[in-house]
Amino acid sequence: MIKRTFDILLSALGLIILLPVAVPIALIIYIDDRGPVFFRQKRVGLNLQPFTLYKFRSMTINKNSSEGSFDAGNQSRVTGIGKLIRKTKLDELPQLINVLKGDMSLVGPRPEVKKWVDVYPQQWAFVLTVKPGITDNAAILFRNEEEILSRVTNPENHYKEIILPQKLNIYSKYINNHSFTGDLEIIIKTIYSILKRQ
Repeated sequence: MIKRTFDILLSALGLIILLPVAVPIALIIYIDDRGPVFFRQKRVGLNLQPFTLYKFRSMTINKNSSEGSFDAGNQSRVTGIGKLIRKTKLDELPQLINVLKGDMSLVGPRPEVKKWVDVYPQQWAFVLTVKPGITDNAAILFRNEEEILSRVTNPENHYKEIILPQKLNIYSKYINNHSFTGDLEIIIKTIYSILKRQ
């Protein structure tokens, strides 16, 4: 109950405070190529139930992306404004709507598309006994994930065999040890890691 109350209050406050930033971003995305402002994708959430995740669109439109196409490491589709909002993580801002709706929490394992959940179903069944989140220790550790994948020969295999198992291990540790103060620490570490990159 404390976690949910905190999620509602902080996500609502965040949306209000960041509205002057969100509106110009939305306008620039629309003006850039007249496409949709938001990127919507089906993700797997609490108790393996699907939900629609929202982001600001940072890439040119790919009709398969809503189902989970794998373009990690491919920078060719990233738009001009997309590079900026990805670097600052402002593309994640609309996920505060997911938090308000109750699909996600501020802190928790990052939600995946069904394709990757099906690779390690037992691990994900345990991980998703909690709500997925906007940030967690794995998101901080792999904040440069796209850069890592852009340097390997086979990004998909590298993600499947190297990165995803590490993430699942971190997620499991979070579930076994999570606390309200721990969540606060992760939020502070996330803000610091974003500011450090600027």
